[in-house]
Amino acid sequence: TSSYALPDFPYDVKCILAEKKCPDHSMRIRIIEFLQADMTKYLEGSLYPNSQQYNLVVNALLQTYPFLDEDGNGFLLWKRALKDRFKYVRRPIEDDEQVLRNKCKFGHRRGQTRKSFAENKLDDVQVQEEEEPGYLKGSTMDLHIKWLKQEYMRTQRNWKEVDNRMNVTIEIRRKMISNKAPLKDILRLFPFLRCPYQLFREFQLLTHTDIYKKTVEILEVYSENILSLYVVRNNPINIMLQENLKQHREEDVLKYMKMTAACLLLPDVFGDDSSLFAAVNEEVKAVTPVLKVKNPFNMNACEFALYIEREELAQLDDCTMALAALVAAFHVFDILCPERIHRTLNFLESLVFEVKNPASLP
Repeated sequence: TSSYALPDFPYDVKCILAEKKCPDHSMRIRIIEFLQADMTKYLEGSLYPNSQQYNLVVNALLQTYPFLDEDGNGFLLWKRALKDRFKYVRRPIEDDEQVLRNKCKFGHRRGQTRKSFAENKLDDVQVQEEEEPGYLKGSTMDLHIKWLKQEYMRTQRNWKEVDNRMNVTIEIRRKMISNKAPLKDILRLFPFLRCPYQLFREFQLLTHTDIYKKTVEILEVYSENILSLYVVRNNPINIMLQENLKQHREEDVLKYMKMTAACLLLPDVFGDDSSLFAAVNEEVKAVTPVLKVKNPFNMNACEFALYIEREELAQLDDCTMALAALVAAFHVFDILCPERIHRTLNFLESLVFEVKNPASLP
C-alpha cells in the first residue's frame, strides 16, 4: 500500500470532528468501527493488516485531525484501538478460511471457540482473585485492580479509564516493584503493563520522557551512521539487510529495513553481547529484558516480542517499538542492566534523557 484517504465519516462524527473536540469513549468507538470497515475495503477484504498499513491509516487520521493526538500519545492509542477492533471482528468468524489459516500460522488450536476462550479467561481470573494479597482485599485499591483485570479481557477497552486507574494505582505498583515482588505477581495484578502503550506511559510517568518518540528520533538520526561503520560490514544482519534491500524500491520500506538493521546491530557496534539484546530467528536465552525477532526484513512475516525471564511480555509492531519497549522495561520493572550490554543501553539512555555529554558511537 502506498496511500490512504480517510473515509467520509457519518454526520454525527463529522460534527464532533468539526468542533475540534476530543471525542468521548462512545464516539471513539464509532470512529474506530468506521475506520476498520473502510480499511478492510481498502485491503480488498483482508482482516489482517500489517504494521505498516496500520501506521498509514492512523497517520492519515492524525494528520487530518491533529487534535486527536492527545498529549503526544494519540498515535499508539488509536493504533491499539484499531488493532483491537480487527481482533473483535475476526473472533466470531471461526470458519472463515482466512481466519483459520492465520490461526494455524500463529499457533492457535483449531477447535478453540470464542466461548471456550472466554471460559478459560474467566477461570484464570477466579484463580487470580483467590491469590490476591490480604492487605488489598476489600480496599479501594482492590476495586481498581479488579476493574483493570476485567477490562484487560475485553476486546474493546476503555483506554481513557484504563489510564485513570493506572494513575491511581501507581503508588502500590511502584512499591511492589521496589520491594522486588515476582514479575508474575506484578503482571497478574496489572496486566496492562503487557501493552506497549501502557509500558511507555508508565515510563513517562516515572521519567517525564516520551520513550517511543525519542526512540524514533534516535533511529532516524543514527541508522545511516551505524550501517556505514566498518565493524558491521560483514555482520550477518547487515548481509541479510543488503540482500533484502535489492528486492524493494519503496522509500518507506527501505527506511524501515535500515532502521531495523541499525537497531539489531547496536550491540555489535559497542562490542556488547548481542544475545542479551535480541534473539534473531532463535530462542531467547537471557533472563533480563531481551527482544525476540523473527524474519526482521520480511514485511509480511516479521515478528517482534519483548521477553523477560524467558517469558513473552508483549508483542510489538516493529523494531522501533521493540527498542523503546526494551529500554522502558529496564526502568519500569527496575531491572539491573547486565554488564555485557551496558555500553549499548548507556548509549540509548544518554540520548533518551538528553544527557549533556551523551555516549557516542565508537
